[in-house]
Amino acid sequence: MNKKNILFVFGTRPEVIKLAPVILELKKYPDRYKIFICNTEQQKELSNQTLSYFGLQADINLDCMRENQSLAAVQARILTSLDKVFDDYKIDATIVQGDTMTVLCGALTSFYRKIPVFHVEAGLRSYDIYEPFPEEVMRQMTSRVADLHFAPTEKNKEALLKEDISGNKIHITGNTVIDALFCLSEKTMQNAKEFYKNQNIDIDDKTVLITVHRRENHGERIDKILDAIEFLAKKYSNHKFIIPVHPNPNVKCKIYSRLGEYENMFLLNPLDYPNLVYLMKHAKLILTDSGGIQEEAPSFGCPTLVMRYETERQEGINAGVSVLVGADYDKIVAYSSEILSKDINESRLKAQNPYGDGHSAQTIENIISKYFE
Repeated sequence: MNKKNILFVFGTRPEVIKLAPVILELKKYPDRYKIFICNTEQQKELSNQTLSYFGLQADINLDCMRENQSLAAVQARILTSLDKVFDDYKIDATIVQGDTMTVLCGALTSFYRKIPVFHVEAGLRSYDIYEPFPEEVMRQMTSRVADLHFAPTEKNKEALLKEDISGNKIHITGNTVIDALFCLSEKTMQNAKEFYKNQNIDIDDKTVLITVHRRENHGERIDKILDAIEFLAKKYSNHKFIIPVHPNPNVKCKIYSRLGEYENMFLLNPLDYPNLVYLMKHAKLILTDSGGIQEEAPSFGCPTLVMRYETERQEGINAGVSVLVGADYDKIVAYSSEILSKDINESRLKAQNPYGDGHSAQTIENIISKYFE
């Protein structure tokens, strides 16, 4: 086939993590592909920091975020900025991942120019347009215009088929987030260990990782979540609770005011990818409202409580590797106590990770190659 110009569009750290293995795989074939990397910088520092970990850097940075802008404003800014990118570069296909504003804008801008869209991590559904908000709708709308759907699991493929998407456009690939985990070298993990030593945090078998940032958990919900965390920090004072605090002031201010005084509570700046993986690998329990962590944690056998009322990653719930607890104080406390009262070896997961085996990027490249042939 003639060499194809492939545009990767992303803007957040999870997108970088999940697209980096695909970028690196396509870069192995310079005779087939010329790669352009575009970062909308929806999460400016986090996305660029994570790119550098994979030895990558963006060819195009769009600097689209402004303080306190509305969803409509950020969408307009990203669409307009991407439109100029398509003016400046001849693109044969656009690759997006997931469910962010960047994903939808990348897909729409490409569609408006009749350029094929390839959607990594397609077919995830909660079927509640407000959970997660606004991501559920972003992902569904992206599916309407995509030419290739890389579905992590059979369940994701079934969801797309139900929406009348042609079966020959859908391919089960596993999730590329598992590939990314296997990219971590021993040296990188050793550096992560040193990072915590320098912070005077001894990561042992009584470590709890907590991440909370989603828009739908702002307001009253975060108060209930923090009530539960506060109770657990008191009850299990011999355990360490580590929270990488999201920079959003709606989250950050509340977490610091409620939890800042506890000696066994460690409130950190957002972690770079290897340092977060190190925590997942060693944690006794994870409490999270993140999508990516739901997929990654089972690879390390760590029980995960999902602080959302709906999840588009139902496979983990079905496999018993995670439990949906929402912002329900009683559920968070009960399930956490059950795990924290046991030895770490007793609470480790026995089930396999339902999200992939670490070869998704190779599968995706193979499908793209055949598509162009």
